[in-house]
Amino acid sequence: MKKVYHLGNCDTCQRIIATLDLKKKGFEFQNIKEEKITAAQLDEMVKLAGSHEALFSRIAMKYRSLGLNTMTLTEKDYRKYILEEYTFLKRPVIISGKQIFIGNAKATIAAAAASL
Repeated sequence: MKKVYHLGNCDTCQRIIATLDLKKKGFEFQNIKEEKITAAQLDEMVKLAGSHEALFSRIAMKYRSLGLNTMTLTEKDYRKYILEEYTFLKRPVIISGKQIFIGNAKATIAAAAASL
């Protein structure tokens, strides 16, 4: 599978997609704001990532506004929030075969570039 979960209006996501030239490499794209992540898709990401927490964004605006920063979240909580609100998924998520690259950290993008 070659898939990218991203936000269509996110300049960072678009820059990474362009930098890695993913459109020419046959990747499928899912704008998570327009097409919600399904439980099955999340399960597939978790298999590759190892946990829901690895996919969870703590910099989402709602993280603090909902008071989640003061709570101890479980894997069940991370799953629930990611499925309920697209902003809780770290972006972009790039899946290529059995590899997953989560987020926009320089090291993550460098690893993706080297692998793809």
